[in-house]
Amino acid sequence: MPVPAPVPAPPFDLLDPHRLALELGLELGLVEEIEQYLAGLPAPAPAPAAPSAPAAPARYGSVRQPWNHGHPLPHRSLLDRLARRPARPVEVSVAGHLELTSRYLAEAGWTQGALWDGAGRVCLLGAQTAVLAHGYGTAYTVRRARAQVMEVLHATGRPVPSPDVWNDHPGRRQAEVHALLDSARGRARSLGI
Repeated sequence: MPVPAPVPAPPFDLLDPHRLALELGLELGLVEEIEQYLAGLPAPAPAPAAPSAPAAPARYGSVRQPWNHGHPLPHRSLLDRLARRPARPVEVSVAGHLELTSRYLAEAGWTQGALWDGAGRVCLLGAQTAVLAHGYGTAYTVRRARAQVMEVLHATGRPVPSPDVWNDHPGRRQAEVHALLDSARGRARSLGI
């Protein structure tokens, strides 16, 4: 079976870290961490050409799907290109954002104590930020998704000041993070958001 391609680095350079921190209610230390990461990014590579044919099934009949499977790719309109601005974000529901966050986390890998590490693994907030940076949803969507995560944490007797504190707790496992995201997604769906 072929080795899966690594997850492409999210286009964090399209996000304004100060505005993102303000909209998400993050502390200044995270803004500085985001800025340091952005300063170390290499120049963006040109986008690869889209394949002309769908991927062939694997030997046993399954095809590995990318983390954003089933969601359209953000694309720049003619006005976006003329104004030299990034594409409008693809609209996703809060439940959709939580699903994409879990998928991104599964593909990129999970870490604790930092938004991301040198291997490209991300924490819960790092995965949410990466989904946003790839053009899915808005900061408002992320904020509402984080509120659903907090509701699930508090409803299940795990009162913490933020999902990030819960993510970084010693002994936490990636499976627990996915279970939390799944519960929050179910809650968001039941609320119709």
